[in-house]
Amino acid sequence: MTALPDYLTEQKEEGILARMLSRIPADVDKAEGSYIWDALAPAAYELFLSAGWAQEVLRRGFATTAFGAYLELRCGEHGVERRPAEKATGKVTFAGTLGVVVPAGTRVATAADAVTSTPSVEFETVEAVTIGGLGLVEAGVVAFEAGVLGNIAAGSIAVLVEPVPGVTGIANAAAFGGGAETESDASLLERYLLKVRNPGTSGNRSDYLQWALETDGVGGAQVQPLWNGPGTVKVFVLNQEKRAASAAIVASVQAVIAPGTSGTGAGKAPIGANVVVAAPAEVPIAIGVKLTLRTGWTLAQAVSGIQAIMTDYLKSLAFADAVIRYSKVNSLLLDVPAVEDLANLTINGGHVQRDGRDRSGRGAGGGERQCLRR
Repeated sequence: MTALPDYLTEQKEEGILARMLSRIPADVDKAEGSYIWDALAPAAYELFLSAGWAQEVLRRGFATTAFGAYLELRCGEHGVERRPAEKATGKVTFAGTLGVVVPAGTRVATAADAVTSTPSVEFETVEAVTIGGLGLVEAGVVAFEAGVLGNIAAGSIAVLVEPVPGVTGIANAAAFGGGAETESDASLLERYLLKVRNPGTSGNRSDYLQWALETDGVGGAQVQPLWNGPGTVKVFVLNQEKRAASAAIVASVQAVIAPGTSGTGAGKAPIGANVVVAAPAEVPIAIGVKLTLRTGWTLAQAVSGIQAIMTDYLKSLAFADAVIRYSKVNSLLLDVPAVEDLANLTINGGHVQRDGRDRSGRGAGGGERQCLRR
């Protein structure tokens, strides 16, 4: 990122005041505390502040140094809009008496966990349903608030917030998905720079990237031209958590780029292009390590910290670097507050000795594991 010039940084309060006093005749008292000095000092300070404001105007005027609403204005000039937060959706099964109607807007929730400080997450039904002959009925629900907290695991729904007479139990058999936070400044800037630095021209690689990244829910994309011969294009997409995109997101991107029969030009792809949109295959990453914990910390806290820091690391690798490096993982694990020291690090069964070399004799940085494949 290019740094802004040091524009007006030399405009200090003392220098401004000195120049102003130099314009006063020599036979006039200009000493500190004099009438002239006291009159000019506040003005010098305000001019100093104005120089700082001018520097800030510059920072907010360029995309790479802007933030928040100012970045949105800059990106909006090129048709790049910040993605809003999305609400998670899923299905909840209600158990109870035959014929009982569960009205739309019925609230259900996960249980709060005081130990891990995990808050309860509420959802509401989007339709009225009637309990059938087996004493069960399934209803679609949507998170009450947008964000990733709504992406809960299977079996998490346990609380009926508003009792419904005749309903005796609730559960979600499958995990919920689709919840996303408001797009970050970093992600918005990345899409903006992609568009202005790599302008699309009649269906080139940059066009396909931009079409995919403009679709709600997409957090990363990669294009494989000629994947199945001339005229074929495959687009791989990630969600905003840098994980393999859901079937719904894949379908949305497909509909934008090339809906229906491939090659007809019904979407944004040019006529004749056979386009397939897919999610990349995820490769599970298993980390084994012997830990020495800091005094007062528990193993559960260490595991939680490792999971969090590794999740962020894997996000940074998605469609950017195909390998996990032992040396980097070793360094990250030592940054976890609960960890004092570690030994016998393994990644998917690959071992690294105490001296930082794996069993093949290569340096730890040479021990690599693919974490995403197309």
